[in-house]
Amino acid sequence: MITKAQVKHIRSLEDKKNRLESGEFVVEGEKMVNELIHSEFIIKEVFALDEWILRNANKLPKPIAVHVITDFELERISFLSSPNQVLAVVCLKKDKEVVDSNITLLLDSVQDPGNMGTIIRIADWFGISQLVCNGACADPYSPKVVQSSMGGIFRVNILFKNGIEFLNQHSAIPSYAASLNGTPLNEIGKIQAGIIVIGNESKGINEELLNRCTHNVTIPKLGNAESLNAAVATGIICHSLLC
Repeated sequence: MITKAQVKHIRSLEDKKNRLESGEFVVEGEKMVNELIHSEFIIKEVFALDEWILRNANKLPKPIAVHVITDFELERISFLSSPNQVLAVVCLKKDKEVVDSNITLLLDSVQDPGNMGTIIRIADWFGISQLVCNGACADPYSPKVVQSSMGGIFRVNILFKNGIEFLNQHSAIPSYAASLNGTPLNEIGKIQAGIIVIGNESKGINEELLNRCTHNVTIPKLGNAESLNAAVATGIICHSLLC
């Protein structure tokens, strides 16, 4: 059974302001919650169908409030078009830099939630443990981003910081800015350490930040497309520089 107050609170977590004020966000779906259980995130409450609880209650760290709900109640609180058995309310992590991260992805005003979630997933795929976002980026803890990260949100550290400030603090590390007028990636070679900078979907990287980067890199093209999707470009750049 779920109360009206609980429904109202969970639904309010769709809004970034409410997520920040409460220090909570939502994770849902059987696969995502199972990955969550094995992460360092603190789970506050779980709302699930009886069948999920029977299979998974012994996996949950204690103490966690577990609420048995119906399919109808799950639909009321879910942000998915097809709710899947379980929803968890999770505590946001405190902002903390990974000091031993050799490769960092720095995002400058990446505003599309789908791109943000996919970039987190890409970082997870290439073993990049840290993602730096400025204040104009889509919130990594919005329901859509969390879902599209496919579990990457639990393994990639998210740091919220001004991009120029971050580069200044790590001036000894080379930075590689995605640009239409940079050095072709096939002339760069593999890197052991660096900060990969990805810009806004339509405007690219802020000029001041772009000028602060030590290298501008571009993906060689064979066709006539004007540009690439930010997440697609991130995947190509990461593969070229890291693999």
